[in-house]
Amino acid sequence: MALPPSSSPSSLSAASAQPTPLHLHLPTKAPGRLPLLPFSRAALPPPLRLRIARTSLPPGTPLPRALLPPPSASADAAASDVGGGGGFGGHDDDDSHNHHGGDGGEGGGDDGGHGDDAPGGGDARGEALFVLAQLGRKLDSLPSDLAAAVDSGRIGADIVRRFTELEANGFFRWLLQFQGFRERLLADELFLTKLGIECGIGLVAKTVAEFQKRGDNFFKEIEVVISDVVMAIVADVMLVYLPAPTIGLQPPLARNAGAIANFFYNCPDNTFQIAMAGRSFSLLQRIGAFVRNGIKLLAVGTTASLIGTSVTNAALKAKRAVDKDLEDEVMEIPVVSTSVAYGVYMSISSNLRYQLLAGVIEQRMLEPLLHNQKLLLSAMCFIVRTGNTFLGSLLWVDYARWIGVQKSHEEA
Repeated sequence: MALPPSSSPSSLSAASAQPTPLHLHLPTKAPGRLPLLPFSRAALPPPLRLRIARTSLPPGTPLPRALLPPPSASADAAASDVGGGGGFGGHDDDDSHNHHGGDGGEGGGDDGGHGDDAPGGGDARGEALFVLAQLGRKLDSLPSDLAAAVDSGRIGADIVRRFTELEANGFFRWLLQFQGFRERLLADELFLTKLGIECGIGLVAKTVAEFQKRGDNFFKEIEVVISDVVMAIVADVMLVYLPAPTIGLQPPLARNAGAIANFFYNCPDNTFQIAMAGRSFSLLQRIGAFVRNGIKLLAVGTTASLIGTSVTNAALKAKRAVDKDLEDEVMEIPVVSTSVAYGVYMSISSNLRYQLLAGVIEQRMLEPLLHNQKLLLSAMCFIVRTGNTFLGSLLWVDYARWIGVQKSHEEA
């Protein structure tokens, strides 16, 4: 029978000789400060600092937007100042700065993701196409010149929206078929109103001005008065049409076009008009606009005067045929000299007055002030244009008498 092994002194000593496990106790509270890394602070890059130029603004005045740093720059500068004290802070700052700059790549700069919100960063072509999509229309449904302008980004959503609103009216739809009217109606929704004002006040204002200048001789010089009024009515339409601001839908010039044609092609239609987004005009181009319109108005004025004086002379001949006693009192108007004189007058005086009226008084002063009050804006345009027409009639009478194409009844 086998007996269990006895606990001998040798076995107990062997058991007690086995090593006991070691237990490591770590403190639960983290140390308040980590040891410094074994390299000098001079090895770190210098911290970024923001320097703002001193201005002469009075106390309490907010800084202009141009003097304020972009959000990313101020955030990075603050992070650099905070992280410059220790090794871990500086390392985290570098990582965050690089990451922020990487995010800015999509937005076109350090200010990541805000490129589309910056001034001038909008996509005019995309906005115009979006409006067309909302209206259920395609780009090829627009006139070819307007579609080309939209596709090149020269026309924005507001012009496309205005075109569709005007096209809803049958009369405007007919006018929009002509490029000249299309350019002017899209640039100024009150263009036809101003044209109607000029034609409406032409008879009244010019007749009153003639009466004031001629006084008691008004009816004795009625033939000359009729000539002036007829010339004015024919020319009024062109005086509104030519200097009116436009949106510029002209097709591109041919490659073999001369230098003069290229220069006038890039000039605005009105010397003082506001340039649309993406375009700008130099001083020389604005002077060129005045010269170009002056040449056109010279031709228009001469032609209108030829028509007016011819009609007046025809009326005088009919008057003498009826009343033989008037043969010595009624004098025919010199056609050529009067026509040339009126053309020169329109190319200088009328050209300057109507360009100032359309480009400065109306577009730059009245329209921004009364943009949401169309009725009041139309009334103000009526008042200003009436005064301009009346002034033009007075100036023409003085000019015609000064150069000798017309004479008062006493002088005759």
